[in-house]
Parts: sequence; C-alpha cells; structure tokens
Amino acid sequence: MSKAAAEFARLVPLARLGSDKFRQQIAADEAERAALARRFGLVSLDRLVADVELLREPAGTILLAAAFEAEFAQECIVTLDPVAGRVSERFQLRYGAPEAEPDAPAGDDDPAFEPLYREAIDVGEAVAQEFSLALPPFPRTLDAAVSDGAATETQDEPDSPFAVLARLARREPQ
Repeated sequence: MSKAAAEFARLVPLARLGSDKFRQQIAADEAERAALARRFGLVSLDRLVADVELLREPAGTILLAAAFEAEFAQECIVTLDPVAGRVSERFQLRYGAPEAEPDAPAGDDDPAFEPLYREAIDVGEAVAQEFSLALPPFPRTLDAAVSDGAATETQDEPDSPFAVLARLARREPQ
C-alpha cells in the first residue's frame, strides 16, 4: 500500500541521530501552506514554523520534542466569514520499533508512542498533525450570533434561559 507524500514532509534519517540532541528549525513554504490549508479545511495558512529536537533514549526509543507557531484563517461556523487565528504549542512524541510499544511508558504525562516503520522520522508531518489538533473546532467571529428562538423581535432584552424554561414548563406561548 503506497502512501501519498505528506504536504510538509521533513524526513530526518535515523542515521543522523547520535548521542547528542538533533535540532532543526522548519518552516512551511507557500505551496506547503496552501496544501495544508486544503487538508485541514482552512481559508488560509499564512505561517507555520517549528523548532524540533530529536534525542535517542537509553531504551532504544527516540524522543521528539517540538514547539510550533501558526497563523491561519478559518470559516466562522455561523457567518462563514474568515476568522483569523494563531496558535503556539509544544508537544512530545516517542518513536520506537512497533514491538517496543507495550514496553513504552503510558502515563498521562508520557508522550504518545509512534511506531517506526522506516529509517527516518517525518518531523514535518508530526508538526502538521499536532497543528491540526490545536485548531479551534468551532471558530466564530466576535459578532456572530445564533438565534435561539427564545427572544422575539419586539423584546428589548432576551429572556434568561430560566425564564424560557419556566414558560416551557407552564406551556406558555413565547
């Protein structure tokens, strides 16, 4: 089964990793940002940069520690207008042979385990996936409002949710 190339591929061959930390700064170019914006359903992705570190651990696993920043625009879930967004996150992942996963630490504070099937780690794809998890799930413009049907056009102020519930309990018309 062949896998399509990742939009933001940054392969680090395992042979490059020694006993010291491997550090790299990566940034998505214009074409990569456009492809990632399509993949994640964004209006635009104006910036995606990351600092990554890889460290061989004594147990034979490799720890990826990364920090990324992104600037993007999403569609408002109410108005469909663009909503500007910015995220800055840190994350860690632990890579190792698939058979090592049962032995990997699995506490709440431990990094997620990623099985290694190749002789390289794609740090760009790791950043892209973590970026997708950091996106706001329901972006809204500041002035976007959803009518809940409780307020009428003749009222100056909408009823409180408790007043609406009380009317519903008494079956009064709104």
